[in-house]
Amino acid sequence: MKSAHLHIKRVYEEPATSDGTRVLVDRLWPRGLSKEKAHLDHWYKEVAPSPALRKWFGHEEERFKEFEERYLAELKENKSEELERLAGTTSSGKVTLLYGAKDEKVNHAVVLQKYLSGQAKKSGAKA
Repeated sequence: MKSAHLHIKRVYEEPATSDGTRVLVDRLWPRGLSKEKAHLDHWYKEVAPSPALRKWFGHEEERFKEFEERYLAELKENKSEELERLAGTTSSGKVTLLYGAKDEKVNHAVVLQKYLSGQAKKSGAKA
């Protein structure tokens, strides 16, 4: 969305060659979507919010600010290989983070994009 190389998009939208590397960042597989239709390059479940945080948030807009704070805290503590790989992928070309939520502004991919862009700035790379 904001970054030149790091975008977000609903996984249900048509894949495009302009997407670059397509990475699903949801813990759960999107309902009603086949793997063939998803056209994924990677599925990184471990970068998604914890099940407890996801359930607490429930995509309620009034909880988004606190959700963002809690999710950013989880990401800072996340030592998974998936998060490292994702950060590496974002520094080497165009990446589209895919999510299943209906709301395009109130979802975890927005927070993840912000986090990864901040990490890239710290390391001197472009996100």
